[in-house]
Amino acid sequence: MKFSKLFLLSLIFLSLVSFKPINTKTFSNTKTSIYFATDKQQLETLMRKAYEWIETKKTQTDFDVVENKKGDKYVGLNVKAHNKVVEELKKSNFFAQQFIDNYNKIGLKIGDNLKTNKMEYFVGELPPYGNDSNPWCNCQDNPEAFWKTMKLNNLKIENNKATFYWTWTEWKETPKYKVTAVKENGIWKIAYLEGFDLKTYF
Repeated sequence: MKFSKLFLLSLIFLSLVSFKPINTKTFSNTKTSIYFATDKQQLETLMRKAYEWIETKKTQTDFDVVENKKGDKYVGLNVKAHNKVVEELKKSNFFAQQFIDNYNKIGLKIGDNLKTNKMEYFVGELPPYGNDSNPWCNCQDNPEAFWKTMKLNNLKIENNKATFYWTWTEWKETPKYKVTAVKENGIWKIAYLEGFDLKTYF
């Protein structure tokens, strides 16, 4: 009896000593449900969310200008309103510092040119800068909620910089609007929009 107890105990002891944890490598080939969005999907999401914000939440007037006392001519930039929009762009988290700096430069240049009479802008006339259309889309009209079906075309990515143009699908006539995005801390942000190109804005 003692022998059988001793034998049983030794068997238990041996089984505990020889126990090996399950090799986790055997599970490495099993399929998991973890999903990582591709860069194209991330950029498409960025553009759709950014344009929804632009159309529904952002202050609609870009580069608000002030009239002279007669009320017949614009003589400067409404700096307070301009700074408010710049702050909105920053807080939205959709735009790289590069875009925000460029947007700010355009506003300040408009203000300076009006103040120093480098350009004249009479009330009731089209502004002597920009291209007489909405710079966010280079369009004068757009489909309702166009951001929902916005498509990215000719996407090229190199060294955390993406270039592409977007179109919408609801109308045959669509802008072919050029965009550059950059990765900041692993997140894609808008760095350049064709309608705000400093070289062609003035």
